[in-house]
Amino acid sequence: MCDWGCCINLLLVLENECCIGASSARLMVPNSRPLLHFGFQVLRSCLSSAAMSPVASTGTFRQVLPLNYRSGTRVEPADGRDKEEAYEPATGRVIATFTCSGEKEVDLAIQNAKTAFKIWSQKSGMERSRILLEAARIIRERKEEIAAMESINNGKSIFEARVDIDISWQCLEYYAGLAGSLAGQHVQLPGGSFGYTRREPLGVCVGIGAWNYPFQIACWKAGPALACGNAMVYKPSPFTPITVVLLAEIFTEAGVPTGLFNVVQGGAATGEFLCRHPDVAKVSFTGSVPTGSKIMEMAAKGIKPVTLELGGKSPLIIFSDCVLENAVNGAMMGNFLTQGEVCCNATRVFVQREILDKFTEEVVKRTKKIKIGDPLLEDTRMGPLINKPHLEKVLGFIQKGKEQGMKVLCGGEAYIPGDSKLKNGFYMSPCVLGNCKDDMTCVKEEIFGPVMSILPFDTEEEVLERANNTIYGLAGGVFTRDIQRAHRVVAALQAGMCFINNYNISPVELPFGGYKRSGFGRENGEAAIEYYSQLKTVCVEMGDVESVF
Repeated sequence: MCDWGCCINLLLVLENECCIGASSARLMVPNSRPLLHFGFQVLRSCLSSAAMSPVASTGTFRQVLPLNYRSGTRVEPADGRDKEEAYEPATGRVIATFTCSGEKEVDLAIQNAKTAFKIWSQKSGMERSRILLEAARIIRERKEEIAAMESINNGKSIFEARVDIDISWQCLEYYAGLAGSLAGQHVQLPGGSFGYTRREPLGVCVGIGAWNYPFQIACWKAGPALACGNAMVYKPSPFTPITVVLLAEIFTEAGVPTGLFNVVQGGAATGEFLCRHPDVAKVSFTGSVPTGSKIMEMAAKGIKPVTLELGGKSPLIIFSDCVLENAVNGAMMGNFLTQGEVCCNATRVFVQREILDKFTEEVVKRTKKIKIGDPLLEDTRMGPLINKPHLEKVLGFIQKGKEQGMKVLCGGEAYIPGDSKLKNGFYMSPCVLGNCKDDMTCVKEEIFGPVMSILPFDTEEEVLERANNTIYGLAGGVFTRDIQRAHRVVAALQAGMCFINNYNISPVELPFGGYKRSGFGRENGEAAIEYYSQLKTVCVEMGDVESVF
């Protein structure tokens, strides 16, 4: 069996030091390229085999190369003193230690992106499209490797991680298709004169990502940004710094201008340098409401547009005429994907009283069967939470719920898998809460963990009022056989992403974003183009100019 951690690092060394790639072949040893290329392919093959048979994989990886990316290569930051550690949630091991980027490094990344923007923005939409399609192809080809790294650093099951990577390349493919169709409008004016509009890029955009979908969120932001002709400097969460650098390398290999997509690592201070930089044209952020509020404040001082995809406490409304099995499946998918660490999760499950007992019984039975364990094993369906402080926070919510009168129907405790190498991992058993009231902390506040609250209701009018009684408005869903009721309910829900007889699907063709404190702006779909471009109006006079002076 190949040592997978060693394999990944050797592969990265080959790619970084020997620059084996379509756009950056800079080998210093004469006639060594065939040998290195062969080694590269062997390692890639070995890695894929290890990813599919990860018996010796969890607990072995250690990041050895720099995690910043600038000028088409991995670099150590030019400045910065604070250190961050990234963990493997399954084992509790530190797998990366890195320096947070300081003001100088942030400026270098932005200036580098600014130079690349001048080249990229002059390319036709079809030229940009071809490069984005190539990046999508590379991601498809490297799916196993990227998914495995996502699972190692984030903790989600390899089963889910593969889906995330599929959505990522689909996103780039979708925006590649739109890149060549970006156009303005022609308007005829009196006397043969006319006007037209041009849809133009913004410049250097900043993307700040979350730790629950590190690679996918980076693609959701980079896809439309690059399709419109922008450059991007991206800062991932310090909890999950690893896979976005792979995306940067893929963009370089696909043929983007050097510096078009740069990566800086760090926490709040690094994010502040990015948001306040005068050469940044736009900020797109995914994360918490408090951080989003601070980013909006900083961006406002420079009159920068922002896209904010923030938290949620979404309702799922289940009527008694639903197909019960579908409703149960929807509730499970709406609460336990990625260990419950999903912003649009339907953590408030409103169930019509006539079917409350039957629904609850089935959900509890299904929840108890969820396989918890090594995220790299094929049959695992729930991995560890992101880190120990977050695990303790989620368990604290459950304890608070108990004190307020909630009943724990299953789970809600720290969990230690049988595999000894996982004993220090950040695991808990998925939890279902009953006897819930609308004013309880677990019902009102975002927990961001595998915790489902079940609440009974009687009438449509009542449940809509309760469902909308929240500061959030990211998502909502309804299960019913009554199609008129279904459309009536989603029309009344104060949420940006609504589902009828399904939950937690995110096709890249559809816009994603929230109402109220869940943020504004949209990612995915054609709507995202508007948030990464600006409209210029041109008036053309075909006659003489008259003046009143």
